[in-house]
Amino acid sequence: MAEVAEETDYVPHHPQKLVLFLSAMRHFAQSLAKRGLRVRYVRLDDPANTGSIEGEVRRALDETGCEAVCVTEPGEWRLAGAMAHWHQSLSVPVTILEDDRFLCSHARFAKWSSGRSTLRMEFFYREMRRETGLLMEPDGTPTGGQWNYDSENRRRYDGVRALPECFRFEPDQITREVMALVAQRFSTRFGSLDGFDWPVTQGEAEQSLEMFIARALPGFGDYQDAMLASADILFHSRLSAAINLGLLDSLNVCRAVEAAWRRGDAPLNAAEGFIRQILGWREFIRGVYWRFMPEYRDRNALAARRRLPDFFWGAPTSMHCVASVVEATRRSAYAHHIQRLMVTGNFALLAGIAPEAVAEWYLAVYADAVEWVELPNVLGMALHADGGLVGSKPYCASGAYINRMSDYCRDCVHDHKRRSGEAACPFNVLYWDFLMRHESSLTRNPRMAMSYQNLARIPREERVAIRSSAQVFLDACAPEN
Repeated sequence: MAEVAEETDYVPHHPQKLVLFLSAMRHFAQSLAKRGLRVRYVRLDDPANTGSIEGEVRRALDETGCEAVCVTEPGEWRLAGAMAHWHQSLSVPVTILEDDRFLCSHARFAKWSSGRSTLRMEFFYREMRRETGLLMEPDGTPTGGQWNYDSENRRRYDGVRALPECFRFEPDQITREVMALVAQRFSTRFGSLDGFDWPVTQGEAEQSLEMFIARALPGFGDYQDAMLASADILFHSRLSAAINLGLLDSLNVCRAVEAAWRRGDAPLNAAEGFIRQILGWREFIRGVYWRFMPEYRDRNALAARRRLPDFFWGAPTSMHCVASVVEATRRSAYAHHIQRLMVTGNFALLAGIAPEAVAEWYLAVYADAVEWVELPNVLGMALHADGGLVGSKPYCASGAYINRMSDYCRDCVHDHKRRSGEAACPFNVLYWDFLMRHESSLTRNPRMAMSYQNLARIPREERVAIRSSAQVFLDACAPEN
């Protein structure tokens, strides 16, 4: 096992993300050694560290006399491409094993997606439900009579159900050592190390799952789309990083949530909504990534080319929603899926920010961001840059949506009800400007019909004013590259 600069530096990873990965590695190495396995572990500050994975594999071959390499496939195309040539560069046989922590193999997804011009998670999800038996009845019908309870997962937080107590883990000696290394080596990175509390061992991750089911799962279904300026997590689990690191088994997580529903400890819309995110969306997005890379990363269907605004890295902005989400991200390397999709992602979509810049930002700042999951979510969901392969419509919204699902607008200087003029919410201005910019292509999308019917009701004079205001705003914060 090796900690290498090649992996810590290819994007400016959040300090908490670096600590999480490195501490989890060191704890895992320790657990292997306790089981009697010999572990060759190279630390980031080892003077002999070559700085690359291939370099460390070569050094290990030279020092141990081993005559072959066996490795599990990585989660990024760039590493997979490099590993495919190791047998030549290292001059030894190299076996690359498929990652068995997922429920849908590459071959299985390729078979399902073959011949489809568009891919819809919902149909993939139903097949995965049938194959795993999760939330299924003996007669083959979905539990409760419906496949999907998404319509019951969109409540604004009303304060009726108390927010669950956050579950946190104090850093142990290993984690504190990693924190000191990261603080010394990556002091200029966006993000704070203060309050680091991520689970870094299998035991801690399992405790996180248990506490989520007991404290938060009952409210997850109703409020999974809700946002609060004063609360980063609400009823979310924050388990994605632990699952991605292999500290939790995704099928076991789903079975534990299903068992909670069957015991009567959580409502069906909560259990189904949570399982859909893992069994459906997580597996689906991974399939898309490996099926369409490397071409997928260069897609830019809406020809977006503006640069990422400085306020994504913490510079001041008058938009309270964006400022709140970015600050939460800086503070904890976390924001839940609606904050990512409908605040920062929605802004990037409406503003026409270049997909490669947005993707790099998400990959850098979130603790659970690995390219296989981050890139299709950004290009396919947030930016519609893949032309509709993943999402049936652009997930664009005005300030009205943000006001409906959050309390951000309450303390904002902008008026979420106005679509033009100096006091208008930038999301409103950009939303209507986005529709006008892409009218020729998006009017053909039936799911955009209502949006364009509403646009048609706006007087021509106000349309001109909106476009002018949007141009001034974007040129100031996100000029074209």
